[in-house]
Amino acid sequence: MNRLVVVLVTLLSFTALAGAPGPGTAAVKSANEKISAQLKQKAPPGSQAEKDQAAKVTSSVRDFLDIDELGKRAMADQWSKLTKAQQDEFLSTLRSLIEANYVSGMRANLDYTVDYTGESAGKDGDTIVTTQINTKRHGHPYKIEVDYVVHNEGGKLKAWDVSTDGVGLVDNYRAMFDKIMASDGFNGLIAKMKKKQTETQGAQGG
Repeated sequence: MNRLVVVLVTLLSFTALAGAPGPGTAAVKSANEKISAQLKQKAPPGSQAEKDQAAKVTSSVRDFLDIDELGKRAMADQWSKLTKAQQDEFLSTLRSLIEANYVSGMRANLDYTVDYTGESAGKDGDTIVTTQINTKRHGHPYKIEVDYVVHNEGGKLKAWDVSTDGVGLVDNYRAMFDKIMASDGFNGLIAKMKKKQTETQGAQGG
């Protein structure tokens, strides 16, 4: 899940923007600023205030990331084989897993800035928003290219895929889900996802 953590931490970062933003860039920037403001409100680990803060961050994640669309595309090879009940269970579990990973970034003191480097039209009316994360690795400047695929969902621009250094989250998940489904079936996939969610929440201290 390291790639997911990098992707999600992107939204926790302060941002810089050169020039006037397009609608896709504006949507990503707005999400960044909203969540950054929430994360400035530091709360004692394990406190009710921290739980309330986590709930606000989780709500913001749902407001910006179209996790259902991400999940359907990641399960493209398997989706039609699932019953409606299985589809609903999968999406619910995926939402909980991604949100747990996102909230786990709240305690990380990571020094990032994000530059918006462009916006272009993608396939099927999607918009590609390109960004660059500026950070340090072993004391030296380090850059990570992160691109968002944004679409209109119910009149609101939301991201359904995020690419880190050229590797998309949907493709990454699809390869992992297909492998687990082939060896352990649907129940095995759900079990592994729920186990990972529990481990992530345990690392958060609650």
